[in-house]
Amino acid sequence: MKLYQSKLLEKLRESLEAVLPIIGIVLLLSFTIAPIPAGILMAFLVGAILLVVGMMFFTLGAEIAMTPMGERIGTRIAGSRRLPFIVLLCFTLGFIITVSEPDLQVLAEQVPSIPNNVLISAVAAGVGIFLVVAVLRMLFGIALYRLLFLFYPVIFILAFFVPADSLAVAFDSGGVTTGPMTVPFIMALGVGFSAVRSDKYAETDSFGLVALCSIGPVLAVLLLGILYRPESGVYAGIHIPDVKDSIELGRLFTAELPLYIREMLLSLLPIVVFFLVFQVLALHLMKRTLVKIAIGILYTYIGLVLFLTGANVGFLPTGNYLGQVLAGLPNPFVLVPIGMVIGYFIVKAEPAVYVLMEQVEELTSGAIPGKAMGLSLSCGVAVSLGLAMIRVLTGISIFWFLIPGYAVSLLLAFRVPKIFTAIAFDSGGVASGPMTATFLLPLAQGACEAIGGNVVTDAFGVVAMVAMTPLITIQILGAVYQHQEKKRQNEEAVPVLPLEAYGDMDIIEL
Repeated sequence: MKLYQSKLLEKLRESLEAVLPIIGIVLLLSFTIAPIPAGILMAFLVGAILLVVGMMFFTLGAEIAMTPMGERIGTRIAGSRRLPFIVLLCFTLGFIITVSEPDLQVLAEQVPSIPNNVLISAVAAGVGIFLVVAVLRMLFGIALYRLLFLFYPVIFILAFFVPADSLAVAFDSGGVTTGPMTVPFIMALGVGFSAVRSDKYAETDSFGLVALCSIGPVLAVLLLGILYRPESGVYAGIHIPDVKDSIELGRLFTAELPLYIREMLLSLLPIVVFFLVFQVLALHLMKRTLVKIAIGILYTYIGLVLFLTGANVGFLPTGNYLGQVLAGLPNPFVLVPIGMVIGYFIVKAEPAVYVLMEQVEELTSGAIPGKAMGLSLSCGVAVSLGLAMIRVLTGISIFWFLIPGYAVSLLLAFRVPKIFTAIAFDSGGVASGPMTATFLLPLAQGACEAIGGNVVTDAFGVVAMVAMTPLITIQILGAVYQHQEKKRQNEEAVPVLPLEAYGDMDIIEL
């Protein structure tokens, strides 16, 4: 218990470092150029407290439960060497985990022309299929960039046949479905599969699962957009509560808390049942290990309930209101630099980002520092938000950003080490998590409403933009790392002199 207490304090410090800058930015704006009503501001502050505590429990729970579960299941499945068995289990896992992803429910509500169950099933099937593709890539040693060059052109070709109202939502779906539930488990699954291989590329190939699993939802929603042919997307808007006192504030959160308690229970249950069945049939882990995993699952559950309650009840309406106020200023283009500053800091509050950073640093033995990767992600998301706010204010099609962005990303894949390409494309899905869906997207929606734009075509796409720019910044980090590594090797190289250059008493090392 003392060990868990010390780890909780460590995670609490990390959570405070992640969330405090966002609190500071919102407070600064509220007391200067963008006044926020006291009720909304208090809801934001209570939500921030829940966010910090939720991140603390979730990150520790993912570390001691979700990651070990994924690694052990991955190692056991890969060790079977039976291809039909591997394909069936990986598809089932991908489907179950995606249905468990809480952000998928938000996505389903934004596509009114397609029934929720149909959309959720299609997206989950897309993730299941591409998890199979990702695992087969690892087992057969197929280079990730070959698959990326195959599937992304297909995505953009299909995108030209999809109605504009479904286009941005389709690209958003890739980021939304790789959230706090999916990322830790899928990344750990990749580590488990790579442990079975003994070649020098095994660790490199353990990354890239999230990248490929992000493609499935995009293709699924694009195909549904073509099949259902919605005439227009209906945006329902975000309800901004009018809280007059502390009692109403308490009721606001207590009314929503049971919903997330039930939702997270239903989300975690399929994964727990799958693990227990696998434990009985194949894993046979010791009792002490099972107790540790059970504690981790409990921490994960508590963390997700608190995090999502704080984000949805406190952050979502604040982001929407803040967007409306900033867009209503005499110079609405102030949204661009403010959006970039918020984007720089808010990615640090994404729970799955810490899971990715820790795994990258661990698997590369510190060659890729977590801090350097965090800085690259922050810079990428800052650029994303700046471009997204330009879209909101001008109505420029998302194609003008996504096509050049992905083209540059794919071209960079030829110039950087393989591991950086895999990490970069994983980072895109990881960076666009629940904080993007519950603060950045509402910020864009509120701004778009205030200037009278089309919310469905102009505000949606923020998640897609956030998922795109890390592909470029992380690969640029890889190019810098490669250059520095070559420079270091050249400096350390010892010149080989001819034998005549040595004296009779010199010692020559062979």
